[in-house]
Amino acid sequence: MTASPRALRTHQRALASLVAALARGEAGGVSDILAAVTPGGGKSLLPVIAAAGLIKAGQVDRVVWVVPRDSLRLQAEEAFADPLWRAVLGHDLSVRAADNTRDPSRGLAGYVTTYQAIAAAPALHLDEIRRHRTLLVVDEVHHLPAPSPGSAANDDRPPGDEDSGAWSQALLPLFQHAALRLLLSGTLERADGRRILWLPYRDGPQAGAPQIDLDAPGWAVIGYSRAQALAERAVLPLNFGALDGEASWLEGGRSAGQARVGPHRLSGGGVRVTTRPALFTALRTGFARDLLSEAFHATRRLRARRRRERGLAPAESARGLGKLLVVAADQASARHYLAILRAWMPAEQAERDVQLATSSVQDAHAALAAFRLCPEPAVLVTVAMAYEGLDAPEVAVVAALTHIRSRPWLEQMLARATRVDPHAGPYGEQQALVFHPDDPLFARFRAELEAEQGTATRPREPRPVSALTPEPVRWRDTDPGGITPLESNAVGLRYAMLRPRPKPVAAPAAEGSSARAVMSDATSAIPSFSERAVRQQLAAAVAAQAVEDEADLRAPHGGNLPHRYNAVLKRVLGKGRTEMTMAELEAALAWLERNRLSDHAHLLEGDARYAWSARQRRFRSLARL
Repeated sequence: MTASPRALRTHQRALASLVAALARGEAGGVSDILAAVTPGGGKSLLPVIAAAGLIKAGQVDRVVWVVPRDSLRLQAEEAFADPLWRAVLGHDLSVRAADNTRDPSRGLAGYVTTYQAIAAAPALHLDEIRRHRTLLVVDEVHHLPAPSPGSAANDDRPPGDEDSGAWSQALLPLFQHAALRLLLSGTLERADGRRILWLPYRDGPQAGAPQIDLDAPGWAVIGYSRAQALAERAVLPLNFGALDGEASWLEGGRSAGQARVGPHRLSGGGVRVTTRPALFTALRTGFARDLLSEAFHATRRLRARRRRERGLAPAESARGLGKLLVVAADQASARHYLAILRAWMPAEQAERDVQLATSSVQDAHAALAAFRLCPEPAVLVTVAMAYEGLDAPEVAVVAALTHIRSRPWLEQMLARATRVDPHAGPYGEQQALVFHPDDPLFARFRAELEAEQGTATRPREPRPVSALTPEPVRWRDTDPGGITPLESNAVGLRYAMLRPRPKPVAAPAAEGSSARAVMSDATSAIPSFSERAVRQQLAAAVAAQAVEDEADLRAPHGGNLPHRYNAVLKRVLGKGRTEMTMAELEAALAWLERNRLSDHAHLLEGDARYAWSARQRRFRSLARL
């Protein structure tokens, strides 16, 4: 390893030292590494550190990195392709974002996939693990619940937990056959209270309160708390804008008539049982617009100030001006917030600057990528798609318009704003500002976070559920108690900074932190981008030959000649473009430049598979007429 000590954070240096010991054969008893890193603390570099050292030393052959969301696959590719860390770590490894096609690594050092993909094709990924000595990296491992007695009936699982149970079942054989496992998490607990798959546990001081066994044989544990991250200036201090309000709603069944309740204060006003319905109402009525307005104008003022400081014109694009992330309670609310935000801008600017990323939006992943890597859009509205693992350091303001009060979920959401932006100037001039409803549940979370500073591996004593304490599962009700929201409004805003305990001290910044590449440079080294670009060139070359041959009467008009020529190319090369390695794609493009597909059309004679696909395309074409 060639890593400079000053270039790495405490937990990254600890992992580099452990990897060096493994490479020298001095830590042969370690088979599992658990990295409990505060959200935003830089855990995405840990798989690169581990893979670079272990593959170079011959301890493993490949790395398989599993992430919880499809949008995170590109970020994993970027971590390996980052030129800064390639220089610091002295590696030239690349991984690719793979789907469930054969040979997912395609000659590279490994691949990145998702929990969902493994659950859909477990045999394919297990075969890869068995055929190669594999470093298995599982990101956000807390998504995987450990099987519990009687869980087969699924009677006691929280709503929406079916998928995570299937993920655990599919991933367990991969855990068992991997040569080494690196498990990453920013929150070593599940909102439903269940144990996490594969982690070692021991009985806690109280019955029914198991704790992670940090001294289990074969395990190495690396921790990085929020206090440490603040001390090393790896994350930004949090500033909160707590907005109080009043809400009114109707209660009671429709058949028996409904009674008006309220107005009640969000902050409680001594009536704690109204917290949930007041919050539910506020997020769907006028209060939400008021909170959005505060966050929107705070972002606007920040961007205007930074433009003035840099001497930029009002409409000039630049990185590091600051962005706004809006987290909504549901997709209907997200669409409503999108319309509100766009109404505050000129139409052309609104379409460019404000985007929506939810699971129902077709181009959501493109919107996420643009939000992360380009000067615009400056505002992203989402539900849960972008809250966890989103690496967008330009996010400076968050509008927390969500009812979820699970501590792990809130920590992940807040961490979207605490990343240090290399384009935004000195550390001391950056900010992480979170606007949120001033309800007792969020206030309790803030108090806990300030007291503990996000120490990920320290267990917390269980507390009885009450109006001031979030339930052990996320609040999923869309209509708590059958209420009908009527109206709400904001009545007061107060600011507070979450101050570290102890006070953070300055530490040297990472070497070369100002030298990170912009999107056009960074993506050129990312395998999935390169593969996609060459596949597009191949498709264009095939289409060009088809157009030329029809124009020169080398082929009969009618039918679908590009489809036929694509089939010819597949027969010539022995595999389809989606299954080719980068070297094979480049060879195919070179072959097309020297050869005519029409000279090889005879390869399709008697090919029943092509004849069937051609008939299907023809039938679909006729059906559209």
